[in-house]
Amino acid sequence: MQWTDELLESIRARAAHFDATNSFFHEDLEALRDIGYLHPRPLTELVDNQRTLARYAPATALGLGMHFTWVGVAQTLQAAGDDSLAFVLEGARSGELFAFGVSERGNDRVLTDSVTQVSQVEGGYAFHGEKVFTSLSPAWTKLGLLGRMGDSIVHGFISRDTPGYHIVEDWNTLGMRATQSHTTVLDGAVVSSDHLARIIPVGDNSDPFIRAIFQNFLLLVSSVYVGIAERALELAVEAVSSRTSMARDGKTYATDPDIRWQVADAAMAVDALDAPLRSLAADVVDQVDHGPRWFRLLSGVKHRSVETARSVVDSALRLHGGRGYHVSHEISRLQRDVLAGVYHPSDTEAVHHTVAFDLLGPAERQ
Repeated sequence: MQWTDELLESIRARAAHFDATNSFFHEDLEALRDIGYLHPRPLTELVDNQRTLARYAPATALGLGMHFTWVGVAQTLQAAGDDSLAFVLEGARSGELFAFGVSERGNDRVLTDSVTQVSQVEGGYAFHGEKVFTSLSPAWTKLGLLGRMGDSIVHGFISRDTPGYHIVEDWNTLGMRATQSHTTVLDGAVVSSDHLARIIPVGDNSDPFIRAIFQNFLLLVSSVYVGIAERALELAVEAVSSRTSMARDGKTYATDPDIRWQVADAAMAVDALDAPLRSLAADVVDQVDHGPRWFRLLSGVKHRSVETARSVVDSALRLHGGRGYHVSHEISRLQRDVLAGVYHPSDTEAVHHTVAFDLLGPAERQ
């Protein structure tokens, strides 16, 4: 997969339009499909590519990150000798677009429980429920689902032409508008037996399938916010290098010691994100065994990436002065886009619970 500066700049130019019109990134999708961007490749490459794409169009990167999460899960399992999701890799190579239909209102247990009900039927499993924040709603061809069947959680995929679901076009958010992550209502949609991924006991996060979802999802999401932080820093440098100050006899703000300190502080924060992201992605590819500590490491890097990006974008907005406050300005859009990070699992409370559990064990045992 190779892209050109011309392609990336065209993607950046469209990002403002998609945001302003609250519309899906169809043109980006086709352009990236044409260069093989959706094809499987190692997580280390995917993280790097997504980080770059996010510097040009964060919402496009975030949406496609859901596709790459499923691709990454299939690759991670296959590297461990498990070909149960080989159909995902075959599909991605042949042009399928995979999406996540996991999030539910009121379900803060994410992957280990569900309010969606599943029943076994001839040829597969029927799903009844409602999924929110369904990524890539206008374009997915395969949608990953989970739901509860008795004391088990059933994971699998439906196709675009599967009957028994409908999409509610309700995506009108503050930021990341181009993802068009609409609500999906499931009314008997059947996951066929050949597209079943797992049946796991409720509350169990020990299956390699669950760990692989966390590994790929959290690192790919983190890469998007690292990319946003890097772009915000670029814009900050451009802003202070071009803004002039009457109080400093027409010199640019880049000569002001306080401004220079702020830019340097933001740069150091951004620089600190690089090594953990690359290192953990390499550990996934190399099948490094961190055991239960994986969840602490992964949720930690996601939390730091999002919070650092929010801080850097805020600093960059301040450094732009009043011109950055215009809704059409890129830094204004980044300010809105970066806020989406607090809503992705694992949220702030869950991250701290995970780290405390790893260090101290269950609170009730203390």
